Amino acid sequence: MSDLRDPAPYDALLLLSFGGPEGPDDVVPFLENVTRGRGIPRERLEEVGQHYFLFGGVSPINDQNRALLDALRKNFAEHGLDLPVHWGNRNWAPYLTDTLREMTVAGHRRIAVLATSAYASYSGCRQYRENLAEALATLEAEGLELPRVDKLRHYFNHPGFVRPMIDGVLASLADLPEEVRVGAHLAFTTHSIPTSAADASGPASEHGDGGSYVRQHLDVARLIVDALRDETGVEHPWELVYQSRSGAAHIPWLEPDICDHLEALHASSAPAVVMVPIGFVSDHMEVLYDLDTEATAKAAELGLPVRRSATVGADPRFAAAVRDLVLERAATERGIAAERCALGALGTSHDLCPVGCCPARAPKPAAAGADSPYA
Repeated sequence: MSDLRDPAPYDALLLLSFGGPEGPDDVVPFLENVTRGRGIPRERLEEVGQHYFLFGGVSPINDQNRALLDALRKNFAEHGLDLPVHWGNRNWAPYLTDTLREMTVAGHRRIAVLATSAYASYSGCRQYRENLAEALATLEAEGLELPRVDKLRHYFNHPGFVRPMIDGVLASLADLPEEVRVGAHLAFTTHSIPTSAADASGPASEHGDGGSYVRQHLDVARLIVDALRDETGVEHPWELVYQSRSGAAHIPWLEPDICDHLEALHASSAPAVVMVPIGFVSDHMEVLYDLDTEATAKAAELGLPVRRSATVGADPRFAAAVRDLVLERAATERGIAAERCALGALGTSHDLCPVGCCPARAPKPAAAGADSPYA
């Protein structure tokens, strides 16, 4: 095996995700996990849980992670990469702490971590690092020898993440009636977050005016629009919009909301819309409910033709991108220069989150960063 195809020093990959309920009885306990410490009454959780009950109380995210696990293992095996792949969640089984304990007991000592969030933000990066620190603290209290964990860089602009989305938009445009296809607007969607969290996303040098979170999403949207123009000859009008807001009404969050955006497009006589969920790795509940159910119903009410393009999910090209991310980081850790793939204007993200990157709402230890208490 050549140096650039050697996963050392890593002896395992951990797929770290959000988690979701897998039956009606799981819904409220899952939401209690998600909102722990916020004092949200059970009645409100039961109300929010109705989104899950519409789908039998099952979030698709766990099955989608199982499919991604299979794709990663298949890709690794096909390319001779001998690296076990494990899976742990933040909010539901298999829980991160349990998975990390199993990996530690099995003898893994240097673990690469892939989070199912491609962009910089507190909830999309630092919170996962806090979860890792909490899990390591638990294992330390149990007397276990701690592994070192390294979170892989943000991959929002990796070709293996972007190209499947381009193909998804092309397929959605082709599915629109021919008479509205050329004039179709593209609504690039991602999870809304408080504007204060957006402004503080990424390294301190990038804070303000949406921070890294907005900047990275805009870069991906432009990449897709440019690729569509190059391949179809059509420059589609577009905008970055938001969905899945969950905060108090008096706190400013990123806008416009997708449903408000659909109303504005209808008012301006837009002929059709393709919703492009660039902020999400897979078709989990925010995609199935907020886009496929709520936003699609709003478009039908307006008489506005709408399609929703596919997320990356377990696309083989994304699995190959993860292999790239592991091998480039492994080479870097061994002091070897490796090709680092990235499209667009922003270049590759940092390997190690610097101090002040996506600061916490309240100070908490976070692993896999410059401020990590675990070397």
